[in-house]
Amino acid sequence: MILEGNYAMNRQKLVSQIRRYVPYNEQEEADKALILNWIEKNDDAFLRDNVVAHMTASAWVVDKDRSKVLMVYHNIYHSWSWLGGHADGETDLLAVAIREVKEEAGISDVRSVSEEIFSLESLTVDGHVKKGRYVSSHLHLNVTYLLEADSEEQVSVKADENSGVAWFTPEEALKKSTEPWFVERVYAKLVEKTISLLMNE
Repeated sequence: MILEGNYAMNRQKLVSQIRRYVPYNEQEEADKALILNWIEKNDDAFLRDNVVAHMTASAWVVDKDRSKVLMVYHNIYHSWSWLGGHADGETDLLAVAIREVKEEAGISDVRSVSEEIFSLESLTVDGHVKKGRYVSSHLHLNVTYLLEADSEEQVSVKADENSGVAWFTPEEALKKSTEPWFVERVYAKLVEKTISLLMNE
């Protein structure tokens, strides 16, 4: 019963965060409405059992100076990308984002710059084979958090998910990704937000 209570409490907290989140652009405005609608109408929105769309958490990881971004070379997408993963029933998506960074990059000192949402995205995932099983095309309803880590800490790959972990300048990060849509619609936006945040600190 305690777990059920925590699940409901964290779910409501997340929904409240999404509702008060101010969209950065038209994409976020549309995706915010989509995500809220899906969570409210689907009890299994946080589970992969919902094969149409489910919640995920991503991390935009910067160093202390906000001059570098941490990325991994993703085995499925064959591109340098941000870090993150499935909610898998967890409704505290900030905790999911932090855990995924630790697992995917092999680092221990990861912390949130803010507990508030950094960006929202609805992401298409093409059909692919994972662990010998075909996964049909679906949507990731994604919440992104801004995290901070020490760029001097040693990193390591998570062989079943990525084959590279590295810090890049924001400009390098945009060039390293081979996914045009992500570069234009997601990473460029996150770089702009990071620069804006740095100017206001």
